[in-house]
Amino acid sequence: MKKLCQFTIAIAIMFALVVSISHLAFAQKVNIKDGPLKEKDWLTDPAPELNEDHSDNKNWITKWYGPDGNYEVNGGFGASAPKDLIDEGTKGKLTQESLSTIDGLKLTQTVDVGWDKGHGGPRGWEVFEFDPADSHHMNRDGPGDNIDTYGIIVIKAPEAMTSVMSPAHDDHAQIWINGEKWYNNSRWTGAPLQVDFNVEIELQKGGNVLLYRCGESGGDAYMNLHFDDKTHDAVEIYPDKAKDQKSFFDEARGALAVDPVGKLATTWADIKRK
Repeated sequence: MKKLCQFTIAIAIMFALVVSISHLAFAQKVNIKDGPLKEKDWLTDPAPELNEDHSDNKNWITKWYGPDGNYEVNGGFGASAPKDLIDEGTKGKLTQESLSTIDGLKLTQTVDVGWDKGHGGPRGWEVFEFDPADSHHMNRDGPGDNIDTYGIIVIKAPEAMTSVMSPAHDDHAQIWINGEKWYNNSRWTGAPLQVDFNVEIELQKGGNVLLYRCGESGGDAYMNLHFDDKTHDAVEIYPDKAKDQKSFFDEARGALAVDPVGKLATTWADIKRK
C-alpha cells in the first residue's frame, strides 16, 4: 500500500509538472520568427492566430511618446495603411522607418507634424498614457472612428538580445524597430488584452526605438503591447516617469545619446544613401 501511495504521488507530481510546463510553453509560444519583414511582406497578414488571453500580464506598456493628436478622417484603415502619414506630415523630413531610429526620433525635437485641417491639423509631440484595459483608448479626446495613432517607446537593453513582443490592437497594426518593419496585421485581436501573435525580435545593446502605428475604422479602438518577462526584467523602457517631450528626452538621454536641440541629426534616408 505504501508503494502504491508513493507511486500515485509521483504520478500526480509528474502530471502537475507536465501541465505547468505545457501552460508555460503555450503562454510563450512564438508564432512569428525570422524578422524583420521583407519589403514584399510589409502589408501581408500573418497566420495562424493564437487567440491568447494575456489579461493577467502585468507588463503592458502604458506610456507612449508621439504626435499630440491622431490623424483623422483616414478613409478607413484599409485606405490609410499603405500611406506613410509621417512622411506626409513632415514633407519627407521624417518617414515611418526613420522615426523608428535614434536619429529620426531626435529630429522630433525640431520637426513637428503638419497634417492639414481635414486630417486633424498640425501636431506637436507629447507623452501620453493609455489604460490597456480600455477598449476605446485610441480616441484621445477626439474622434474614435477613422483614425490612425502613432506611439513610440525607447527600449534600453543591457546587451544584444532576442526578445518576444506581444501586440493587441483594433484595427490595423504596424510596428517598426530600429528602422525595420517587424509586424503587420490588419485584423483586430478581439479584445484589448488578447494576443494573436507573439513576435520574436532582435534588440541591439543600448537604445532601441519602437514605433507602433494602429489604424482604426469603427468600433473599439486600442493598441497595446508587452514583451516577454525576461525582457521586462532586463531592459529599461521610456517614457517612464516623463510627462512631456522635454522630460522624455531627459530620461531617455542615456539610451539615445541625445544631442542638444537644434544640432543637425542624420536621418534614416541619409544613412541609407551612404
